[in-house]
Amino acid sequence: MAKFSSDADILKYEPALLGELHLPGQVLASGTGGVLSGTTFTASGADFVSSQVSAGGAVYLKSADGVLDGGYEIVSVDSATQLTVSVVRSDLDDEAAAPPGATEVSYRVSTFGPQASEVGFELTEYFGIQPGNPASDISVEEILDADVLRRASVFGVICGVYAMLASEADDENFWKKSLHYRRLFEKARGRCRLSIDSGGDGVADVTRLGSSVRLVRD
Repeated sequence: MAKFSSDADILKYEPALLGELHLPGQVLASGTGGVLSGTTFTASGADFVSSQVSAGGAVYLKSADGVLDGGYEIVSVDSATQLTVSVVRSDLDDEAAAPPGATEVSYRVSTFGPQASEVGFELTEYFGIQPGNPASDISVEEILDADVLRRASVFGVICGVYAMLASEADDENFWKKSLHYRRLFEKARGRCRLSIDSGGDGVADVTRLGSSVRLVRD
């Protein structure tokens, strides 16, 4: 299933969703006794590989002394017991920035991957491409720069998560946040311009505009 955003993207807008508001049923890995030195986080009892932790994810770290308490990007999974992590970066091409070092660190890696897949389906359905439109002869792989959908995906995921939280807690603030992000999602989707390379030569043959979802042949 197509996913256009990551958990690290969610962290930039709503860190609480990877912290106290995480979904218990979507925790990939958790434990205690970790050590953070520079950008290297090591947890001897973990198995990040079999837990399907991946780059682009987010890990919540908290040390016993309270120096470390927050969400951080997962830059890479280096082994079953080791991650490279970073303070949230403005650009994925930036060097990883080290959080405060600590020992006796508890950790939790949770994900909104299922929600990102649902939003990915909704976006492809809206733009009339596979998999949202199975009859289309255009696939996600033919989009020259799928990153244009990243922001819309992030807002769509956050909108859906807050709606879920609101239905469970009957919290008016959660509903307000959900509606706020729904509006942001629709605006971001409308600004998207997809360049489609249907010929496989690296040149856009078709453009789909989020504001009108119509075909423009170059």
